[in-house]
Amino acid sequence: MTRAARPFTMPEPEWLRTFEAAAQRESFTAAARDLGLTQAAVSQHIRKLEASLGRPLFRRLPRGVELTADGAAYLPHVHEAFAALARSTHDLFAVERGRAVKLAAPASIATLWLAPRLPRLVAAHPRINLTIAAIHRPADYDAEKAALEIRFGDGAWPDREARHLLPESLTPVCAPALLRTAPEGDWTRLPLLGLAGAREGWSEWFAAEGMPAPAAPRLRFDTLVTALAAAKAGAGVLLASLPLAEAELASGALVRLSPRELRTASGHWLARIRRAATGSDVESVWRWLLDEASRTSIRPS
Repeated sequence: MTRAARPFTMPEPEWLRTFEAAAQRESFTAAARDLGLTQAAVSQHIRKLEASLGRPLFRRLPRGVELTADGAAYLPHVHEAFAALARSTHDLFAVERGRAVKLAAPASIATLWLAPRLPRLVAAHPRINLTIAAIHRPADYDAEKAALEIRFGDGAWPDREARHLLPESLTPVCAPALLRTAPEGDWTRLPLLGLAGAREGWSEWFAAEGMPAPAAPRLRFDTLVTALAAAKAGAGVLLASLPLAEAELASGALVRLSPRELRTASGHWLARIRRAATGSDVESVWRWLLDEASRTSIRPS
């Protein structure tokens, strides 16, 4: 007849704490002093733990105790479990935590401009908990109900207070390897990359140069993030937003093809609902964003 397996139950935490103390001190008497218990209580905790596990954890000696092989194998796991709990408790409750601040921003500016600057925000405001929601269409702003927003437009939103954050300044860029393939060194004969949406594009840039409108781009993207990745891969020439392409230009992954910059009437604005109650953390992020924008090399003309 097969013997039924003994049901397993998780040992009580106080038994485990007593086991850890007794193992470290190799003495039930010393463990009792450390824990503020009687020696009888320590012995009882150990007996219950051993009965629960079905294995002896200590050898009782004339003077003190020593761990069995099972006890020695178990001790590091018990110690790490208590240490992990202590770390989690400290991280969650020992440090004063600020209120959460939610920022809604287009995916392109959140990825290309904001994300590289976030270490400075953490260093300057370690108590602030910032949640960033990526916006893909204007209606998403109302759904997110964020305390702060970065919006693209002319800054004229009747229900919003808005401050100009970054201009929209466009110029052609491409990968260095692609530029070397330009026929007779003329980059305008290279494939062009397009961006979807009602923004100024290649037609306006060529018109400003006094050149005929180019053929429509054969590759078109709905986000600048994807378009920049394609440009870095050598897929074509992109009319890039300078404030958002600064990292790629600084690293040499992309190169500028013209000194001309097409400045548009629209730009990126920092906004919040008028007369909405805001806390000190929201104000801190508002000021930090404006200060970071002032450090960006491309400023409104």
